[in-house]
Amino acid sequence: MLRVAPRALLRCPPRAPRAPQSSSTAGSAMAVSPCPALCPGGVVAVAQVTSTADKEHNWRQCAALVRQAAARGARAVFLPEGFDFIGDSPQQSLALAEPLDGDIVGRYRQLARECEVWLSLGGFHERGHDWDSTGRIYNCHLLLDSSGRLVAAYRKLHLFDAELPGGPALRESSFTNPGRELLPPIDTPVGKLGLAVCYDLRFPELAQALRGAGAQILTFPSAFTVPTGAAHWEVLLRARAIECQCYVVAAAQTGRHHAGRASFGHSLVADPWGTVVAQCQEGPGLCLAQLDLGYLERVRRDLPVHGHRRGDVYGALGAQGHREGTGGASAATSG
Repeated sequence: MLRVAPRALLRCPPRAPRAPQSSSTAGSAMAVSPCPALCPGGVVAVAQVTSTADKEHNWRQCAALVRQAAARGARAVFLPEGFDFIGDSPQQSLALAEPLDGDIVGRYRQLARECEVWLSLGGFHERGHDWDSTGRIYNCHLLLDSSGRLVAAYRKLHLFDAELPGGPALRESSFTNPGRELLPPIDTPVGKLGLAVCYDLRFPELAQALRGAGAQILTFPSAFTVPTGAAHWEVLLRARAIECQCYVVAAAQTGRHHAGRASFGHSLVADPWGTVVAQCQEGPGLCLAQLDLGYLERVRRDLPVHGHRRGDVYGALGAQGHREGTGGASAATSG
């Protein structure tokens, strides 16, 4: 259980003028040797939390971790999907959701200003512009700069609909609208950041598109179930890092949210070689890592995979398969 002294929630401590260090807290198992302070990139902190339907509890938990991360030299802090809340039901999620100009986002904008950090807020339950007409929300990954300005809002493209043995039945599409666009990577103090959310991790085309647009860091804030997390979480994240030759930053939910749902945890940072350089285990906490963009460029130079890709061939085969599939469906219908 994360315990926070009320006084610690009032404001961020002043940032010390020292070289950043990478380290870990309760819930984290791996410390990382920092690269020299002048290397391109910077320290990132990955927060792991257990959200519930209690929005005040979730805010206190997340705010305390952001302040800890800022005090330890992080330039960007990453929070997981559902950092605002995880409801007991779709109906409760709809009732608790807020617009981007609501109270929760306002609090985090102020927190970013106070702590002078960028915030990746992955998986905010957004009442969008079409709320009144659809009654549905978006799963929205927000990026705030250190002045508290909303820099980007990516709405999750791939919605998780699955009922797996040993796991909860989840039908995200029953109350959530899918996003309609992939955002170009955003320049941040730690590198060019590509935004995604949770289930997007299973679609390598998305990651490759972000890499092709210049991403140096891919981020997948998540709330993986325990069965899928145990089987696939780390291997998928490392695969995306290796394939795209990017840093991958993945903040995760952990533990039991309510009687019907629990999350796997194990937030991590993987480098462009696929090495896990920082990782939490179970329970709320932080892990910190130094991103070295010079190392990233060396990996890309020494193994220039991206330049060897044959999009001219892959695309042709995909288009052919689509035409054949469409033609087959039409023939069956007409017959």
